[in-house]
Amino acid sequence: MFDALSSKISGVFGSLRNRGKLSASDIDNTAAEIRQALLEADVALPVVDQFIEKIRVSSLELLPTLQSGVNQAQAIFDLVNKELTEILGGGARRVRYAKNPPTVIMLAGLQGAGKTTLAAKLAKFYKDQGDTPILVASDLQRPNAVNQLQVVGESVGVPVFAPEPGNGVGNPVEVARAGVAFAKSKLHNMVIVDTAGRLGVDSELMAEASAIRDAINPNEILFVVDAMIGQDAVRTAEAFRDGVGFDGVVLTKLDGDARGGAALSIASLTGRPIMFASTGEKIADFDIFYPERMASRILGMGDVATLAEQAKKAFDADTTKKLEDKFIKGEDFTLEDFLEQIEAMAKMGNMGKLLGMLPGAGAMKKQIDNFDESEITRTKAIVQSMTPAERRDLKLLNGSRRARIAAGSGRQVSEVNKLVEKFTAAQKMMKSMRGGKGPALPPGMALPPGMSMPPGMAGGMPTMGGAPKVGQQPPKKKSRSGNPAKRAAEEG
Repeated sequence: MFDALSSKISGVFGSLRNRGKLSASDIDNTAAEIRQALLEADVALPVVDQFIEKIRVSSLELLPTLQSGVNQAQAIFDLVNKELTEILGGGARRVRYAKNPPTVIMLAGLQGAGKTTLAAKLAKFYKDQGDTPILVASDLQRPNAVNQLQVVGESVGVPVFAPEPGNGVGNPVEVARAGVAFAKSKLHNMVIVDTAGRLGVDSELMAEASAIRDAINPNEILFVVDAMIGQDAVRTAEAFRDGVGFDGVVLTKLDGDARGGAALSIASLTGRPIMFASTGEKIADFDIFYPERMASRILGMGDVATLAEQAKKAFDADTTKKLEDKFIKGEDFTLEDFLEQIEAMAKMGNMGKLLGMLPGAGAMKKQIDNFDESEITRTKAIVQSMTPAERRDLKLLNGSRRARIAAGSGRQVSEVNKLVEKFTAAQKMMKSMRGGKGPALPPGMALPPGMSMPPGMAGGMPTMGGAPKVGQQPPKKKSRSGNPAKRAAEEG
């Protein structure tokens, strides 16, 4: 969503870094360019003006304090990062649990914002953390809303309280009240109440939402808003804040291609934190909103923390430990490792989204946009058609073996050759990581076939688990015979 904004801001700081020592004029010009980029991204004018004035004044105060030899552009960049994080809320805000369960969460928002799907995502999120949520179908207005909640609830293994069929039948206030009472009787520690929306803010919507609020006394009221509707999102949020009240915001459809300025405006203008973000249609496309991570992505630094968290979930401990041990011992990264790697990466979700979290992803935008997800399936087929010995030693892959592998995988020999070339490049990258010359990806994770790291990617990515620090040299590996039969005997 923020690709255009990120690209423009990266361009601004790219030119700033080339200037060396900065002047007040440089600061003013930089502030003006960032201001223009934010306005083009549909960020609200009051938010933009407040933000720009802060970074302009703070930067001018900072410049005289910077010693000679200090990277002044980087210092200004860090300041912008800090202020952008503050605009987005400063820090993550978690749901407040009730002292006496259940914790009651009420969802509010316009029709089409994605409340019902969001209810299931939220339920799954807390179920995975050990809570026992139940969904309450209080949206009795929208056609098939009750049925939809039952379907998505079943898909995540969370019960749904739905005594009324909906489609205009039933009292939503009584359903909400009865749902909370039912949750208490069945010892559920969390209740998530889905409420009706409208196509626009009106008195009927506000009255119904207020009545449900008064009936169930929720611990949290979350306003669910479509991040793609621009400044209407802010206006709607302000109307709900004044008419019903809410404690936090949930942004949906952050994977869209709209300008997305509402996401940067809503927390500042409403005075309410963004608590969760939905980045796709799948149930797993949901997480706590971290202002610092979003600021990092907007400024082109990627979202390493989220990527590492997802990698930890996808890569089992045994695989990660094995790869770490190989890394430390200086052993070669093999096609067997590569196969385990791409199988785990497939579990992490859409590859384009994952690659977009890499630092410097803007420089790979064309590669990311053109990445073919089926490439991973084709790669798996080729590797799985090899023998274990071939996966361990590419030198065994003569012409006849490559022809057999191509036939076994249903691919062309040329595709087998390309994979070998790409894998050789991956091996080199792993070796450069050991020497401290390249980016450090989480253990077990490398770029998928056909992708290459952008040149000059600053800082790289942190290692996870027990991987050695960048620059730590592993012991030299023992030389192996070039004769395949002899080498097999040596390896036992």
